[in-house]
Amino acid sequence: MFVIKKPESSNKTIRMPNELIEKLEKLAAENDISFNQLVVQCCEYALNNLQSENQKNT
Repeated sequence: MFVIKKPESSNKTIRMPNELIEKLEKLAAENDISFNQLVVQCCEYALNNLQSENQKNT
């Protein structure tokens, strides 16, 4: 049976340097995705690769 799933999400206010916001907005526009989608992907990538970087240093 087909079930439509809606991913859970929450609102969170964060502060970023203006220069970083400008870079992310430009990158999002160039790739036709939302600023939010880009930030989520960047965070997921960083978290997924954090462990492998830590393993290299041990």
